[in-house]
Amino acid sequence: MQFRPTEIPDVVVIEPRVFHDARGFFMETWRAERLAAAGIDVRLVQENHSSSAAGVLRGLHYQIQHAQGKLVRVVRGRVFDVAVDLRRSSPTFGRWVGVWLSEENRLEVWIPPGFAHGFYAATLAEVVYHCSDYYACEHERSVRWNDPCVAVQWPLSAGEAPVLSEKDAAAPLLEHADLFA
Repeated sequence: MQFRPTEIPDVVVIEPRVFHDARGFFMETWRAERLAAAGIDVRLVQENHSSSAAGVLRGLHYQIQHAQGKLVRVVRGRVFDVAVDLRRSSPTFGRWVGVWLSEENRLEVWIPPGFAHGFYAATLAEVVYHCSDYYACEHERSVRWNDPCVAVQWPLSAGEAPVLSEKDAAAPLLEHADLFA
């Protein structure tokens, strides 16, 4: 595995080693000792798998208590995956980083607790992510996907509107959101 920090050093792109042969491929997607050696010493307790039609945008989601770190990968299709730093004490507070994840590039991204997470499905996509804490609906929060203060550069075609859930469409702006210390 290779580990590459992004413009926000706590968010890390992971490139697993892929072994190909006539039968297909094999790769390790998670190995505790290798992640720990790269500074990602975390206990993963829950795995989620979502499917999204092309044009769907999910996020930006987080839990204000029982904050979740997420190890994210795509098993089908292609998504633009985004993390937004919501830690007020961080020098990168309010900044975002985006990574293209796909079944072809097989990249993963580590998003630590204290970040909002979302993605835009450029194609029909299936996303799998392991979490460092359990889902707790009473602590779930979100920031509006198109908040002008965050200014995520989503890869939408000119004039294209993403498909959103009602909850995501009504999410508060960053200035009104519950944030981390």
